[in-house]
Formats: sequence, C-alpha cells, structure tokens
Amino acid sequence: MTRRVVVTGLGLVTPVGNDVDSTWSALLAGTPGAAPIRKFDPAQLSVRFACEVKEFDPLQYIDKKEARRYDLFAQFAIAAAHQAVTQAGLDRNVPSADRTGVVIGSGIGGMQTYEDNCRAFITQGPDRVSPFFVPMFIPDIAAGLVSIRYGLKGPNFATVSACASSAHAIGESFNLIRHGLADAMVTGGAEASITGLTVAAFSNMKALSSRNDSPETASRPFDRDRDGFVLADGGAIVVLENLEHAEARGARILGEVLGYGASGDAYHITSPAEHGEGAQRAMRACLADGGIDPSRVGYVNAHGTSTPQGDVAETEAVKAVFGEHARKLVFGSTKSMTGHLLGAAGALEFAVSLLAATCGTIPPTTNQFNPDPACDLNCAPNHKVERRVDVAISNSFGFGGHNVTLAVRSWE
Repeated sequence: MTRRVVVTGLGLVTPVGNDVDSTWSALLAGTPGAAPIRKFDPAQLSVRFACEVKEFDPLQYIDKKEARRYDLFAQFAIAAAHQAVTQAGLDRNVPSADRTGVVIGSGIGGMQTYEDNCRAFITQGPDRVSPFFVPMFIPDIAAGLVSIRYGLKGPNFATVSACASSAHAIGESFNLIRHGLADAMVTGGAEASITGLTVAAFSNMKALSSRNDSPETASRPFDRDRDGFVLADGGAIVVLENLEHAEARGARILGEVLGYGASGDAYHITSPAEHGEGAQRAMRACLADGGIDPSRVGYVNAHGTSTPQGDVAETEAVKAVFGEHARKLVFGSTKSMTGHLLGAAGALEFAVSLLAATCGTIPPTTNQFNPDPACDLNCAPNHKVERRVDVAISNSFGFGGHNVTLAVRSWE
C-alpha cells in the first residue's frame, strides 16, 4: 500500500529573493534577477552577467567558523533548509529522527572551492591546498550538513544529474515516503556555480546568452530571439511527509505531491531528443504515476531555459502529451526571471508550481518581444495570470539526457 505524500515546509534562496515570500512576490511582479557579475571581476570573460543571489548573509544561519568551512552552495542549502524545517516545525520536534532523511541534489557542488584550490595547487604548491577542500566541494556535503544540523538519521544522499538533480531528489524522496521507507524527507537542491571557470565553460560551448548590454532581458524562453540561458545561483528545499505523520504532528499542510516520472533520452550529451521524445515519456510517466487525467493540469512550469533547441523540443513534447488541452493550459518559464539554477532549478520550480496551485496565480514568462511560431503555447507572456490550477507539473531536463517531471496540487 502506498501512502499519500504532502508538503509541510518550503525554503528558498534565489536571485530574486532570499526567502519564499520575497521570491514569490518578485516572480509575480516579473522582476529580473540578471545583472552584471559582482562576485568577481568578469572583464576577461565574453559573458559578464548572471543571476546572482543578492545580499545573502550566511551568518543568519551559521557561525563565522562554519561560513569559512562551507562552500556557498552548502550555505544556500542550509539557509533554505532552515526556512523549510522551521515552517514544518521539525526544528522543534522530530518524532521519528531515524525515519526522517535528507536528499539534496547539486549538479556541480562546490565549484568555487574547487577552482580556488586548483589555483592554489598550481601557483603555490600542494601544501596550500585546504584540508577542508574535499568536504567543502563534494556535492553530497549539503545533505550531510543538513542531516547533522537537525539530527536526521533516515536515508541520506545526494542526486547528481545535471539540471535534473534536485527534481530527482524530490522524486526519490517522494518514493521513499510513499513506499514506507521514511516518514519525512528534507529535500531539494543547491547550486553556486557562478565562477570564472564555469561561466567560461558554458560560454565557450555557446550555451549562455551573450547580451552583456541588456542582462535583465537576456533570458527569453520561447522568444524568437533567444540565444541561451543565464547562469544562476541559489537553493530550494521542501519538507515532504507521509500524510498521517504530518497530521499526527499537527503540521500545516501546504500541498500534495501526486506523481513522479523520469526517463533517459539515450540520444546526445547536451541536445534534447528529437521532438522532446524523452520529455514526453517523463511527463506521461508522471501523469500515469499519479493517476492524473491530462485535462486536470492547468500549469506546466517548463524547463524552458531560453536555448534555441531546448525550448522547441519541450513545446513539441507538451503538445504531444496534452493534445488539444495544451492550448488551454499555461506553459511558462520562470527562468526568464531567475535564470538557470542548474542542479537547484528543479526544486525551485517545483516550489513555484506548488505556489501557483495554492495561490491561483501563475507567474509570467518575461522578456517576450518576438513570438516564436515554433513555441506557440500560452506562456503567460509578460503578465501573471489569475487562474485556478487543479494540478501543476514541473519539468526538469539535464545534460546527459536526464528527464524528470513532478506533479503537485494544493491541499484539499
């Protein structure tokens, strides 16, 4: 017998806000998160802007010693986890610590730590490599730190599947709970990949937008003139629980996870399968998993990265899966505002999907100037949409052909 799984906590650190309320308000207002890079001097780079987290103070969540020993991606994870765990009430009482686990995904992990220590090794020698190098940069350390902080002794691991990492984390946590292997899970993703090396790498492979003269309009999902994604940092964590466990604690229930679908393209290391064939299978698997009639879906939070190939393939996939109903739902991309958080994107967009279903408001896809005939579904162009959403789904796709779809609804 499978169990119902509900959401009892949300935590966000994003390029448009450092908590849930500020992020949600910014998204509904169409606030751009992109700006010239400030973390380091980008003068030598061909792309000199990104969606950085602004005015983040790790000392709100950890002490100075911890801040020196934790990479920024782990700091984002801890901050978002603190918000989610506090809202869920698990910071005060964990009734079953050995059955409460942590799964946090990251596509890259501690990239700044890696870059800094490589530079020290090459220029100053092996003695200058930090003894904390390994536990600072490994992608699983975020899950480890969160479990230690709250004494959570259930299943504990990381998912690493490029830009599908945190969507996989939530999906696997969902499975652990509904199949009785855990009562509650703290799950999501974190990424801090805005470094010189990472920007150079994505830029050289022609994946990034190059609009240095207009960063705020650079991310243009579904627009005819889109030219690549905008790199972003941040973290997003949710608390999932077995319904009976949440009710026994008296927890406030925010929404219900209905389905999880995953697939592999088996096609190309970076390009999507033709016609979004892998994405189609992930969406169909999610709908089947949750017993969801396609006509119930009112909002699809698209992977929608603003790349020429990806946006077309995903549009084709949604049309294939939903048929005529594809014209009735909103198929939008909040990456137009947040940029692409890589491994943390799926968790952020799952949270956005839940908020849209709960609030009855769908954020816009901004920077829509020239409609692309190949991306002709309703993306809520430049304006939010007030609409009741029965079921929302979120798509996440990663290099290597990893596809994940999650379905969620408001609590009834």
